[in-house]
Amino acid sequence: MLGVGAIVKPHGLGGDVIVKLTTNRDERVDPGVVLTAEDGRTFRVVRSSFHRGRFIVTFEGVSGIDEAEALRGTQLFAPPLEDPDELWVHELIGARVEDTSGTVLGTVDGVQANPASDLLVLDGGALIPLRFVVGSEPGVRVTVDIPDGLLDLG
Repeated sequence: MLGVGAIVKPHGLGGDVIVKLTTNRDERVDPGVVLTAEDGRTFRVVRSSFHRGRFIVTFEGVSGIDEAEALRGTQLFAPPLEDPDELWVHELIGARVEDTSGTVLGTVDGVQANPASDLLVLDGGALIPLRFVVGSEPGVRVTVDIPDGLLDLG
């Protein structure tokens, strides 16, 4: 399961909540979608609407401000989406990074958010913007085409 967002706070008196997504995939709060909390509770989306960078969400079975308030801070999870054109963080972590000539540059330890381009964080501390990724085998290998000198610590 992947973290997709969190319930921030109640919205109004009827049980609606504000959800902040940590993904760029808005379909995570489409009607009918089921999200899961860390403790295993599930929440089926009845309706949602975009509001000031977040979503107002109505979950099935949540009625009233007290029930909504009890959900404040709940982290929400969902299974990975099938999309062959996307790079997924969970598929990058642990993958070997090679340049286009086959030289191994390291292993992906993490992905760091960055306004210009998210960054692959390699085990040796090097940072490679995702914009330089030209191929990948999920969980195995990431191929990058980086400019000369990018990894020079001079």
